[in-house]
Amino acid sequence: MAYLITKYLITALVVVIASEVAKRTDKLGALIGALPLVAIMVMIWLYLEHQGNHKIGSYAFHTFWYVLPTIPMFLLMPWLMSRDVNFWVALIACAILSTACFVLTALIARRLGVNLIP
Repeated sequence: MAYLITKYLITALVVVIASEVAKRTDKLGALIGALPLVAIMVMIWLYLEHQGNHKIGSYAFHTFWYVLPTIPMFLLMPWLMSRDVNFWVALIACAILSTACFVLTALIARRLGVNLIP
């Protein structure tokens, strides 16, 4: 149980640090947020839990494919924010765009022999 609580605390700490830094400097906060820190932490947790190279490699491979459809969101959000669109509306629009991009990515990946649907 202590191990699980430690995982929660360390993972939450990274998010808190990124958001606190972003309050002070958006560029540095964005850099921290863009780093694959969560993916790296997951791979470390998998390694420490003796999940094996295949599991860790598979996780990294699928993470690559899941990151791709989120990229357009990072272009849409600043565009909507610069036009004073309500934050929640913009966030919903970004979620819809990401979902549509995920479906498209999954269809393309399937043609390449990669099944992204869990």
